[in-house]
Amino acid sequence: MPPVTLAWLLREAKQRLANAGVDDPALEARLIVEHFSDTTQTQAITHPGCEVESATAEQVMAAVDRRITGMPVHRILGHRGFYGLKLTLSPGTLEPRPDTETLVDLALPEARRIAAAKGTCRILDLGTGSGAIALALLSAVPQAKAVGTDISADALETANRNADMNGVAERFVALRSDWFESVDGQFDLIVSNPPYIPTAELETLPREVREHDPKVALDGGPDGLSPYRVIAAEAYDRLTREGFVAVETGYDQKAAVAGIFTAEDYAVLKTARDLGRRDRALLFAPVRERTHAEKTLGKVAECR
Repeated sequence: MPPVTLAWLLREAKQRLANAGVDDPALEARLIVEHFSDTTQTQAITHPGCEVESATAEQVMAAVDRRITGMPVHRILGHRGFYGLKLTLSPGTLEPRPDTETLVDLALPEARRIAAAKGTCRILDLGTGSGAIALALLSAVPQAKAVGTDISADALETANRNADMNGVAERFVALRSDWFESVDGQFDLIVSNPPYIPTAELETLPREVREHDPKVALDGGPDGLSPYRVIAAEAYDRLTREGFVAVETGYDQKAAVAGIFTAEDYAVLKTARDLGRRDRALLFAPVRERTHAEKTLGKVAECR
């Protein structure tokens, strides 16, 4: 068998992926080949005849086979880029996607403004997963500190590893908590990309999502809105007086999520669309002065 070259390996990987109907086979072939051969795109252009060891070629083709069976390319690589950070993935974490960068873009100006005014900004990331949102904000706001909560021990371990990899571990705390259950203190900014897929629609998701993202990070209850109700009902007592809440939503959930928060006396300050021009994130601020407990007592009194 003639020596395997970098150019041949790229062509073969691309062709196999294309034949299987994988979207953007050229990009995914390049990502796989570069990862396993420890080469760069520049090397592929300047030294296409560079020989690749047979063991490496076998690793590449095995990875191509996994991609063809539905495993997302970034799961195969074990990491994904997000907001300029390199994040490792694990079975307990949702794969962070570019849509979620819209939420970071929406929350970041508030985090910077608060940090400039107070000297710090305390951030709470509910359902942190890989830590993507919290770590992106920490990397952009050096004065900020963050707590990332999750119910998955695997996700929390991954978030801690990512915080260490990206140099923000001293400002990040991973906390096992079911939403606010184990959270203490108050925060200037509460952010979340909660599960928002209606339960009945989970089986209609693409195979890459359905079979490889954790169900608990996808299932938003019967109408996909259950987590928003929890956040809207319980966030107020965890916010400082100047605090904000920012959440990601499904593309068709803007009005419903806004209604849930306005019913809890929040004002919609800003909305944001993703790169596909779909509604994707909302920023809220409370407009009430009473504590949540006081409001609850008031509702009981009204019922009487």
